[in-house]
Amino acid sequence: MKHSSTAAATGRIDLGVAYYPEYQRHDRLETDLDLMVEAGITVIRVGESVWSTWEPREGEYDLEWLAPTLDAAHERGIRVILGTPTYAVPPWLQVAHPEIAADRATGEPIPWGARQEMDFTHPEFVTRAERLIRAILDRYASHPAVVGFQVDNEPGIEIFHNDHVFARFVDRLAATYGDVETLNREWGLTYWSHRLQDWSELWRPDGNSFPQYDLAWRTFQADLTAEFIAWQSALVEEYRDASQFVTTCFQYPRAALDDHKTAESLTVTAGNPYYGMQDRLAIDDRRPTTDYWTTSSVPTLFRQGDRMFSSKQARYLVTETNAQAIGDSATNYPPYPGQLAQAAFALISRGAELIEYWQWNTLPYGAETYWGGVLPHSLEPGRVYREIAGIGARLEGLGDLLDGYEPDADVAVLWSIPSKHALQFQPPFRMPAGDAGDPYERIVDAFYNGAFDARAQVRILHLAQAHDLGAAELARRYSVLVAAGLYISSDADIALLDDYARAGGHLVLGPRTAYADTESRARHQVAPPGLVDAAGVRYEEFSNLDAPVPAVGTGLELPEGAGAELWVDGLLPDDAEVLATYDHPRFRDFAAVTTAAAGDGRVTTVGCVPTRELAAAVLAHARGGAADGLLVDPPPAVTASSGTLPDGRRVWFVFNWSWTPATVALARPVADPIDGAAHAAGDHLELAAWTTVVLVGESDHPESPTPGQ
Repeated sequence: MKHSSTAAATGRIDLGVAYYPEYQRHDRLETDLDLMVEAGITVIRVGESVWSTWEPREGEYDLEWLAPTLDAAHERGIRVILGTPTYAVPPWLQVAHPEIAADRATGEPIPWGARQEMDFTHPEFVTRAERLIRAILDRYASHPAVVGFQVDNEPGIEIFHNDHVFARFVDRLAATYGDVETLNREWGLTYWSHRLQDWSELWRPDGNSFPQYDLAWRTFQADLTAEFIAWQSALVEEYRDASQFVTTCFQYPRAALDDHKTAESLTVTAGNPYYGMQDRLAIDDRRPTTDYWTTSSVPTLFRQGDRMFSSKQARYLVTETNAQAIGDSATNYPPYPGQLAQAAFALISRGAELIEYWQWNTLPYGAETYWGGVLPHSLEPGRVYREIAGIGARLEGLGDLLDGYEPDADVAVLWSIPSKHALQFQPPFRMPAGDAGDPYERIVDAFYNGAFDARAQVRILHLAQAHDLGAAELARRYSVLVAAGLYISSDADIALLDDYARAGGHLVLGPRTAYADTESRARHQVAPPGLVDAAGVRYEEFSNLDAPVPAVGTGLELPEGAGAELWVDGLLPDDAEVLATYDHPRFRDFAAVTTAAAGDGRVTTVGCVPTRELAAAVLAHARGGAADGLLVDPPPAVTASSGTLPDGRRVWFVFNWSWTPATVALARPVADPIDGAAHAAGDHLELAAWTTVVLVGESDHPESPTPGQ
């Protein structure tokens, strides 16, 4: 049986760091590894960034420089993830073969000097990459310290415009559509005189204005990334044994990444969740993210964990995350005391089997000079080291308790990479100033954040995964299914949503769902297309919002702040009940939220991008006010995330996301698995500022445990 991760052999949650002894200015190997052991660090990741160290000149391999690190790690019981160094090409390769440079635009190669500037589909690159990968694997795959392999690093950063890549794209279109007349018809190329007579007439993507073209182009680019990772995974497969895993580390917002497709060739998912710290982890903080690769707020930290779980619907590795400040030299926001443990246990609660920090020590040079590591520039252990050592001690105290743990979820949220691409090309609204996110994630996060505030737990499902389950099983597993921003929808997708509701589920529809088909063509149907009968509501117009519009509850009790942002659908109820409308001279003519019975279930339609307050009210209503089962009327800053063990027992992770100490009553008997303290139902739990507590309770249904339900 193949192990899926570092934890598979031990059953324990691992603590790790990315470690690069080749970056050190002095020999610190023994000192560093001893400090890691003292901190409870059990895994290091090595080797993925330095092709020029492995192969300083073409065909001249230096493979022995890593041996002391692997040997010394093994002596101390530290396990190793070995990376393939294909994301950072050496100077000699780009000098000898400048043609491997990726074109960011047609005829405009990316200047060399950073990383991932190459076209990884180019034969000259592929040939040399394979030689090096095989040399490294031949030397180290059987080393007793190596438990797994990371192929490449954060793939999918660039969209390749190189000539031979474009030629492959044209070939793919020809294979898909058969002839140009079919393409003309399906893409509507009569518009603006774009009809083709021959495949050679297809224009380059730089000037493209057709959403149909862009969706095909983006899908093709994501497939190139998946093929590249699958190619490397196949090489590793020739060398690894059954106890070793293969992964790559996803940076999920990358432009040319479909994580679900790319994860198919991996044995375990890994991701690099970076997040805003300090006051951005206060429960009521609403500031937007300032970088596309990070998140800001407590709910979106959890969403990152649920996204990593979604890639394979299985537990995952965190291969990089915050240790200190992250970003450029002018972005210095190290975590408040306690926040590192909160983030680590938040991700563990959503399925992480490894928490690994980037990196061991802060670098004295290079682009990431001020990206903080576990050790500061002084290389002396400080506050961050001590806090991470505290996490290590707590993980040691948990032992193998979390072996087989599965995060709980009662709300499912659908995720669509094609919809994300389509709404990036034709955004339905402009992102607010200073918000580096994109419209698709803004829509989905509105509902995810609302579910979080309603104290629901979420399972994110790619559409294909939802189809694999089928409507009846979806309804059995998840009492609520959110379909928001699901712009690109096939007829089968729409039928799945309808069938889910009629099978007894509660479908929550958000804006833009089902509006376009799989060619990104707006449907010639009354909106929401294919769902009007089930939803009991329709709309024919929509509007952007320059300012939030308050919502008024008619069949739904709404808190202050409930309203619409950025977008309004003009919902016109047929036989649906109106739960909310708008406090606005024009938009009060429309419903904001409606609900209607459909078969054995129900469809609730939200005709706007909801504020967190409105989304929380809708999701709480859809769930029927279900509580998390542990906390009695907790204050807003106190949240709980839970999961189920194979024997049916449940584990809760309780957080206080504020500077204010809190006291909360317990609804059931639980015990602290680390210090053994027992708490009876009705006892009060004291929570200091920025703190995390782990608790274990008995099964809700000891005779028939159903993990994840």
